[in-house]
Amino acid sequence: MPDGLVIRAARAEDADAIDAVIRAAFSATPAGHQGEGELVRMLEADGDALVSLVADGDGVIAGHVLFSRMAVEADGRAMSAAGLAPVSVVPDHQGRGIGAALIRAGLDALREGGIAMSFVLGHADYYPRFGYSPDLAARFVSPFSGPHFMAMMLDSAAEWPQGGRADYAPAFDRLG
Repeated sequence: MPDGLVIRAARAEDADAIDAVIRAAFSATPAGHQGEGELVRMLEADGDALVSLVADGDGVIAGHVLFSRMAVEADGRAMSAAGLAPVSVVPDHQGRGIGAALIRAGLDALREGGIAMSFVLGHADYYPRFGYSPDLAARFVSPFSGPHFMAMMLDSAAEWPQGGRADYAPAFDRLG
C-alpha cells in the first residue's frame, strides 16, 4: 500500500468522498457505475453496514470497502455473516494493494466482531486469495448462486457447514 495512506473506520463526514471514490472506481469498469454508491447509502441508512473502512491519505479518500449484514441459515441454524460489497479504489491508485489492504482489514474487523462467515459476488481469480471459495458458497441457496458467488469461514479452523441459505441485506433487492 502506498506510503501516507492509513486504513480507518469510515465516518459520517466521509459520505460524499466515499461516493466520489465509488463513482470514479466503477465508471472506469466495463460495466460502469450501477448504483454502488446508492447501495452504500441504503445499507448505512438501514443499519445493515457492519464494517465500513476507508484508505485515507492526509484527508483524501483513495479507497473504500463495505461489509454488510446478511441473513444466513447454515445446517438449520442462524449464522452471523457479512457480505463484501462494494470495494472501490480511485483509478489512479489502483494496482497498489489498496483494495487488498481494505479487504484484509475488513475481514479482521469482522473476526473481531464475532462474525462467522463472509460472502462475496466477484471475480473468481481475485477473491480466493483472501480465502473465499466458490465451493463453500455452492452449499448455500442464494439468488446470487453461481461461479462468482464465494464464501469463507472467518475462523479458518471452523468446519464448513453442509448447506443452507444466504441472503444479502434488503437494500440489495431494492437496488434491483
